[in-house]
Amino acid sequence: MQSTPTKTNASTTQGSTGGSLVTGSTEKDQIRQQMTDAMKAGEKTRVAVLRMFMSAIRYREDELGHELTDDEIAEVASKEVKKRTESIEAFEGAGRTELAAQERAERDIIVAWAPAQLDEPAVDALVSEGIAETGATTMQDMGKVMSFVMGKAQGQVDGKAVQQKVRARLDA
Repeated sequence: MQSTPTKTNASTTQGSTGGSLVTGSTEKDQIRQQMTDAMKAGEKTRVAVLRMFMSAIRYREDELGHELTDDEIAEVASKEVKKRTESIEAFEGAGRTELAAQERAERDIIVAWAPAQLDEPAVDALVSEGIAETGATTMQDMGKVMSFVMGKAQGQVDGKAVQQKVRARLDA
């Protein structure tokens, strides 16, 4: 049974002086709980993927020097999903369907924590808005438009897809 995490803020507990202390991300708590459930159910792949995901979260926490917020965990999840998507494409291109299937299974587990992706019309609208806001008319303005769109989308779009759309609009 696969449960989907819900988005909530950090949990709190009563401190020794009566005040409340932030004890950490509820997303991390949910990941830990799912890892425990997967261990009890004997789901080795799920346990391994969740451990890798927690490792990526801890690595990012060490980089930033603080415990990640739920939004920052979503960014890490988005990066992990992107890595696996790229691996799937590479493995399928090389005819390694068994490895592509393994990467796909891993991606399907992690995607629950990644931000929802925008649909095609929403991406098209963002690209149009980016071109209008930046006054882009040539390919030399592509970086401005990309920066605008990626900043507005906040991890909800694939950069390659945006790049193709911007390139098509500025080339026309």
